[in-house]
Amino acid sequence: MRTPTRRTVLGAALAAAGTGLLAACSSDSMKGMDHSSVNRGATGGPAAPTGPSAAPTGFVLPNGPEVAAAEARRNPGPERKVTLIAAETTLDLGGRAVRTWAYGDGLPGREVRATAGDTLALTLANHLPQPTSLHWHGLALRNDMDGVPGLTQAAVKAGASFDYRFALGHPGTYWFHPHSGVQQDRGLYAPLIVEDPKEPLRYDKEWVVVLDDWVDGVDGSTPDAVLAELAKGMGGTGGAGGMDHTGGSGHDMSGMPGMPGAGSPSGGGAGPSRMLMGARSPLLGGDAGDVAHPFHLVNGRLPGAPETFTARPGDRIRIRLINAGGDTAYRVALGGHELTVTHTDGFPVEPATTQALLLGMGERYDVLVTAGDGVFPLTALAEGKGATALAVLRTGGGAAPGASVRPAELDGRLVTAGSLKADPSVRLPAKSPDRTVQLELTGGMAKADWAFDGRRYDPAQRHPVAAGERVRLEVRNSTGMWHPVHLHGHSFALPGDGPRKDTAIVLPGSTLAVDFDADNPGLWMIHCHNVYHAETGMMTVLGYRA
Repeated sequence: MRTPTRRTVLGAALAAAGTGLLAACSSDSMKGMDHSSVNRGATGGPAAPTGPSAAPTGFVLPNGPEVAAAEARRNPGPERKVTLIAAETTLDLGGRAVRTWAYGDGLPGREVRATAGDTLALTLANHLPQPTSLHWHGLALRNDMDGVPGLTQAAVKAGASFDYRFALGHPGTYWFHPHSGVQQDRGLYAPLIVEDPKEPLRYDKEWVVVLDDWVDGVDGSTPDAVLAELAKGMGGTGGAGGMDHTGGSGHDMSGMPGMPGAGSPSGGGAGPSRMLMGARSPLLGGDAGDVAHPFHLVNGRLPGAPETFTARPGDRIRIRLINAGGDTAYRVALGGHELTVTHTDGFPVEPATTQALLLGMGERYDVLVTAGDGVFPLTALAEGKGATALAVLRTGGGAAPGASVRPAELDGRLVTAGSLKADPSVRLPAKSPDRTVQLELTGGMAKADWAFDGRRYDPAQRHPVAAGERVRLEVRNSTGMWHPVHLHGHSFALPGDGPRKDTAIVLPGSTLAVDFDADNPGLWMIHCHNVYHAETGMMTVLGYRA
């Protein structure tokens, strides 16, 4: 069978982006919900589009000359070649085997490491039964490599491959995952570490620590079945903005195009109920999450069989923390140690010492620790959910901590992104905004109607900006739940010389106001990084005017 080339696949994507959407749902209320570029047929495979609609004109195309010019300014350097295979496999989580989809036979997938200035040339071979994609979370890269099917490329079909090629312009801690349905909540994720050729930090060891909530393959559960259950809503009297988790009949979206349901082998009816009720956290402003993931993992390991990091007493250790979860914020602490925060979302901050950190889905923090003498738990508390994930630091003799250990530091001093300051080298120059983009987070679990401005995701709905502008993004959360909001292709600055980030928590009832420079032309997603909120509609598009 002939494998489509990158040129063929990309050409199809650009035609879709420039002249029409690849798929549009037949229900007006669900229009654009399926951003995987094709609707799912009765067997889970691709079905014919259900009625293309014209895309807006006057916007930069993902492969437009403006995009090529921006890439040239990054001065692409030597190639770092990688081949990645996405396939169904069995993973050992530490005494518990699960059938899932992954990049290879490990969890997380094999780390990709390169140096700022390199050109990453990665071939994705799709051996999955469904189309997929790769999104490079946190990178300011060329738009046609951003990996959003139906917006910047066509989905990579089952049995096909795609060549991602782009310059790595900035060092930092990043990761990659699909932007196709809820595939991210399987085993399809891996770290991407872009090293600084002029690294100013000094340390003896480095660890990459990936946190994840896990449901796939446990007692018959799949993320698609979880989505189908959540999409029915929790009912009650919470209304559009309510978070009444008392149950009842809601708005059943599982039978609509683009949503999994009883007709799909990975749809409803698989496994026990995973709907979570009663998870509360003051740190998150109330409701902590919607999904009762049965497991919480550090680097793909259960707490009963944790990964052990070894060092010598006095070693200085850099830990790169990544939250790859689907629905869980993690509060992280290393027993017996303080953490010095050096970076968040890839950008340096003025060093700040803390005992604990809170990471929303998609956020990353780099910290330095000086190792003590003994055996210490690195614990990630599933915030508001009670469960924990665990790894171990061993520098000497002694018994390993138990799976349920909860170091006192978890309840100690906690630094949030809003209290950090950007390192002066990465602060945005002082400037009044040329444009303000106002967005409102709306919806709730009563009707599973998560959205921006009361409108579920539609690729044709674009918030315009112009190249060269300083843009203020104001995100108001009128829902009863927290949301980690992620902007593709850019980093923004929190107020008051705050850190540069691409993902930030917006608490219920609050407004996040951030600034960024419109210096990377294209069509860029803004969405909640709770994968289930995103897939029920909490996504929108920022578009550069041509």
